Amino acid sequence: MPGAPGEAPRAVRAARAIAVAAGLLTLVLVGHRLLPGELGFLVETALVWLGMLVLPLLAWAAVARSRGGATVALVPAVVWALLFVPAVVPLTWTAADPVTGRQLVVASQNVAAGARTAGDSASSLAAGGAQVIGLQELTASARRDAADVLRESHPHSYTVGTVGLWSAYPIENARPLELRLGWRRALRADVVTPSGTVRVYVVHAASARVGAHGERDAMLEALARVVAADDSERIVLVGDLNAVSTDRALSGLHDELDEPNLGSGGVLRTWPTTLPLLGLDHVMGRGVEFTDRESLVVGEGDHLATRTTLNL
Repeated sequence: MPGAPGEAPRAVRAARAIAVAAGLLTLVLVGHRLLPGELGFLVETALVWLGMLVLPLLAWAAVARSRGGATVALVPAVVWALLFVPAVVPLTWTAADPVTGRQLVVASQNVAAGARTAGDSASSLAAGGAQVIGLQELTASARRDAADVLRESHPHSYTVGTVGLWSAYPIENARPLELRLGWRRALRADVVTPSGTVRVYVVHAASARVGAHGERDAMLEALARVVAADDSERIVLVGDLNAVSTDRALSGLHDELDEPNLGSGGVLRTWPTTLPLLGLDHVMGRGVEFTDRESLVVGEGDHLATRTTLNL
C-alpha cells in the first residue's frame, strides 16, 4: 500500500485508508454507467461535484503528514479533470469567429408555472437580441403574457401544451411531439431565416426524482429517435430536459447533437436560480456553429435562461 519511505506508521495507515477511498472514488468516476437503477441516477446527477471529495482526502493526508496519501488522493482529481475539463473550458477559446449577417440568437427558459413573470422573461430575452425564443412550463396566462410582449418583435409563434416558440422570422411545418407521454410537452418547427431554414425543437422533459424518472427517460429516448430520423440540414434543440449532461438518459441525444460549453467557461448550472447546482436546461445542435452561450437571470422563475449565438 502507498507510503513514502520513512513515513511514520500513522501516516502509512492514513495513506492506506486514503488509497481505498481514492480508489473507490476513481471507480465511480470512470464506471458510473455501470451503476444500476437509482444509485446510477443519483451518482450521475451529482457526478461533476464528486471531484470535490478529493479535498477532504488531501486534508486528511495533510493532517496525517502522509505524502503517500496526498499522492494517491490526486488520482481521482486527475481522472475528474480528464472527464470534465473539456466540458468546462470557455467556448470562446474554440468557437468559430462570428459570421456577420449569418448569425442567429436563440434563447430558452423554463418560466415556472407559479412565477407569473413569463412576460418579463420574454421581454428581457427579446431585448437581449434573441430572434428565436423557446419557453417551457407555460400556463394559459403565461402564454398570453408572452404573446403580448412579443407581438411586434416576434410576430411568428407556435405553442402547444406547456411549451411555446416565438420567432422574428416565419415559422413553417410546426407540429407537436408527444414522445410517449400521452400529452404534449415538446414541439418542432422550421424557422425560415434570411440565411436558410433551421429546424427548432423546444422541449420540457417530464420531471425526474429518485424512483420517479421513468417517464423522463422514455421521453428523452423517444426524442433521440425523432432527432436521429430528422434529416434537416440544421437543427437546434433547446429546453428543460430535467437531466444533467452526465445523465445516461441524455446519451442518445448526445449521439445525435453537439452541446456547446458556456462562453465564459465553467460548469453548466441552471437550477435552482437562487443557488444553481444542476445544469438541467440545454441547447444542442447539428449543422450549426455555436459561437457563444450564457446562462442569465430573467423573470422570477426557478431556472436560469439560456442564450446562445450560432453561425448558420
